[in-house]
Amino acid sequence: MSEGKSMLPKVGIGRRCGAIQANVNRYRALMSDEVYEELIALGKELAGIKICHLNSTAAGGGVAELLARYVPMLQALGVQADWRLIHGEPEFFAITKAFHNALQGGHYDLRKPEQELYLRVNQRSAKALGNDYDVYIVHDPQPAAIRHFTGPRNAKWIWRCHIDSSTPDKDVSLFLRPYLEEYDAVVFTMADFLLPGLAAKHMAIIAPAIDPLATKNMELPEDLCRRAIADSGVDPTRPLLVQVSRFDPWKDPLGVMRAYRLIKEEVPTVQLVLIGAMAGDDPEGWEILDRVEEQAANDPDLFVFTNLAGVGSMEVNVFQRGADVVIQKSLREGFGLVVSEAFWKEKAVVAGKAGGIPMQFPEAYQKNLVNSVEGCAEQVLDLLKRPGERGAFGRAGREHVRQHFLLPRLVRDELRLIKQVVQTT
Repeated sequence: MSEGKSMLPKVGIGRRCGAIQANVNRYRALMSDEVYEELIALGKELAGIKICHLNSTAAGGGVAELLARYVPMLQALGVQADWRLIHGEPEFFAITKAFHNALQGGHYDLRKPEQELYLRVNQRSAKALGNDYDVYIVHDPQPAAIRHFTGPRNAKWIWRCHIDSSTPDKDVSLFLRPYLEEYDAVVFTMADFLLPGLAAKHMAIIAPAIDPLATKNMELPEDLCRRAIADSGVDPTRPLLVQVSRFDPWKDPLGVMRAYRLIKEEVPTVQLVLIGAMAGDDPEGWEILDRVEEQAANDPDLFVFTNLAGVGSMEVNVFQRGADVVIQKSLREGFGLVVSEAFWKEKAVVAGKAGGIPMQFPEAYQKNLVNSVEGCAEQVLDLLKRPGERGAFGRAGREHVRQHFLLPRLVRDELRLIKQVVQTT
């Protein structure tokens, strides 16, 4: 690679690599020998390749959660990898959130000033990026045009789309497609998510995954969870429903609250906890949070927690483990990592039949995928009345996640793609 110094901020996760390295062998019990051996071999083959992951926020969403665990594991395998962030003014992130919604089917009146601001931030970021890497992996629409502005270089470029772009707003799709077609490869969670009309040089289908060793997913004693839940003001002896998600209209927290109120008519002691992290690249989240808190204000059994109050990965783990039923009532969804997180903890889940959520459900329990507030309430009530069914559902969910949605499989699939792209002339 030619010389150059990247000026975009690097996420400071390198210090975590020792902990990840010390735990590499702990993954052996969670995957086949074939997967493990292929991971080690790929790490050795790609040891001389420098990889840069690029997105728009270090916290508050599924992409950031993935990269925080994924990049250190690459480094532990001997692959040189960094994670960098683009910066932009609040107006830029308002535009890119509108892009996000538009790619998922919402309408956006894309005008010339918004196009110019989006491209200006991407151009500025491209100039700051430098020329230090052999492979750049760009996540989602926020930095999607950065490839266009980097100019000729020997690096390979991959665009990773984490959302369902199968029915996008026409104007946004037409605007973004030329920039995406400059990439050497594009990655979608499912083939059904492919942006219509996209003439990709190479397309890969790779589902996300969770890290079972992360603080959010590690084993916790049951009594510790009960005490922590009680300390938060929630009664651990009463039925508890939990949804963990960003405060986003597509996650439908207001619909979850309506379902909870229907459930409460039959189970008066039921409680609902909504937990969400506020992301720096999602200004719309503050509006949704205000509406949620307003509607929850007069209900002593409805709790709203955010990272603003110090609620983090450990608290999410505690509440997911303490839940009787976990809800993820998404209207549109890329994947929904929290579904696999809940299944890993052997919890029954009622979720929206959207995006990548159904692929996470064991076949025998697809009836718990819903399309309405009433359907959500009905399935939750059924599970609350049948603890044996909840247990069997949770165990089946954990095994399904173990087989398909753990971090080593994701790392293997993406290293396969990187190897293929690097070897393509």
